[in-house]
Amino acid sequence: MASKVVLITGANTGIGYQIVRALCSSSHAYDVIVGGRTPTKVQDAISAAQKEFPDTKSKLSPIQIDIESDDSINNAFEEVKSKFGKVDILVNNAGAQFDALLKQGKLSERELWNQTWNVNNASTQVMTSTFVPLLLEGSEQRLLFITSGTSTLAGSENQSLFVNKYPPKGWPKPNYGVPAYRSAKTGLNMLMREWHKNLREDGVKVFAISPGFLATGLGGNPEMNKKMGGGDPEVAGPFIRSVIEGERDNDAGKVINKDGVQPW
Repeated sequence: MASKVVLITGANTGIGYQIVRALCSSSHAYDVIVGGRTPTKVQDAISAAQKEFPDTKSKLSPIQIDIESDDSINNAFEEVKSKFGKVDILVNNAGAQFDALLKQGKLSERELWNQTWNVNNASTQVMTSTFVPLLLEGSEQRLLFITSGTSTLAGSENQSLFVNKYPPKGWPKPNYGVPAYRSAKTGLNMLMREWHKNLREDGVKVFAISPGFLATGLGGNPEMNKKMGGGDPEVAGPFIRSVIEGERDNDAGKVINKDGVQPW
């Protein structure tokens, strides 16, 4: 049986890299396409994974993908088409959180919101729509969008979470939370629903994956995320691998976490 082709964006670091590691430790064989903006960082990630898993059944291939660039996406498409002819699983992991840059005076409010939605929504949409023809050439296809636990509307009343705390009376308000990021990830959940609708009759199983609050470099400060209670990013890999390997197929079309379905 031919190996499944798995394309992961933003795969040289954070949750993306944990997915690479998890696939390398799987009993299944994969052709893992490790996508990232900087070729040297992608190659470093591949070398590290190969060193850690010398007996892996999977093959790792680098590819340069900057999801903010149409040219980069189109070049990556042509390269994947030429080398593999298909994609069985597309993992839209690349994303970014810029809220801290407003607090630091490095972005204006408009720049913050535009950039946040451009990366997490518009760029993810273009990446997906470009690669759908290759996805439809695959088998047992799955399309994954990495979302956030902060994106749940139902959970936004939970005052035990820092991002939901009510600020004191008066103006200006303290800079609580990550409003641009969580709003964009809430929008990403609807983007997932649109792709679930569009690809349902093609047999593609579509998910939004909420890996939990993890101490990644999201927002530029993994140590701060850890101090705020962020978990080990390593836990995300096996969970997302379980989705790739079909263990959560009954939850297709939903936002899921390791415990079940995340409330809308």
